[in-house]
Amino acid sequence: MPTKESRRARVERASDQSLLIYFDQEAKKSRAKARPPSRQFTIRANEQVRKLLRLLEQGPIAGVRNLHPAYCSILVKFDPLKWTHDKLGKELRKYLGRLNEVRLPEPRHVEIPVCYGGEYGPDLDEVAATHGITPEGVIELHTSATYLVYCLGFVPGFAYLGELPPGLVTPRLPAPRKQVPAGSVGIAGNQTGVYPFETPGGWRLLGRTPLAMFRTDRQGLSLLSIGDRVRFVRISRERFAELQGA
Repeated sequence: MPTKESRRARVERASDQSLLIYFDQEAKKSRAKARPPSRQFTIRANEQVRKLLRLLEQGPIAGVRNLHPAYCSILVKFDPLKWTHDKLGKELRKYLGRLNEVRLPEPRHVEIPVCYGGEYGPDLDEVAATHGITPEGVIELHTSATYLVYCLGFVPGFAYLGELPPGLVTPRLPAPRKQVPAGSVGIAGNQTGVYPFETPGGWRLLGRTPLAMFRTDRQGLSLLSIGDRVRFVRISRERFAELQGA
């Protein structure tokens, strides 16, 4: 029997060669009322995304070229010589009707060591001042939560983690930095994440990890995968140097 979320999923044209499957009904209502969707909804919607992704990976559709999962949606790119939007949409509805059959695997738990503040976290003091707490308070809040990997994007290996404790929710920088060092741990809105490579970026930087988030010699390439649970663990500068040199 189809789930409530699968029945309410929207299948929309995204381009001449792609469809967007969107589990966003509560998000749509929330936007109309000028407030963000609830954490509970976001987690439920993301579970539906991961279930659909699992079905499409286990039973791929010939002519579907790429799948791009996000927080509450999957972008499906297809060969227009093999599918029309309407025909592929009907085929995807069959998969949506089977979401209740999917049992997601137990999540993998990953700890990421972080050296906070100083040159590694140049925005730590400003974030603390914004919220009227000490830098130590920011670190305690950031390390207190277990974060869900909702999706990967921006650059290879960049995982969008949520959600931050309410006391840490902070807007992006007014203007992005031209260079953010690899391993930088940042926050933006109610999200946190780690920059895998040196790249421009507008997230507020709290610290840095010595771990490589993306490696070409690693199976799966990215340290983190969709559905993983992540905790940040504070380390000293000395431990950072040890791990970086290992």
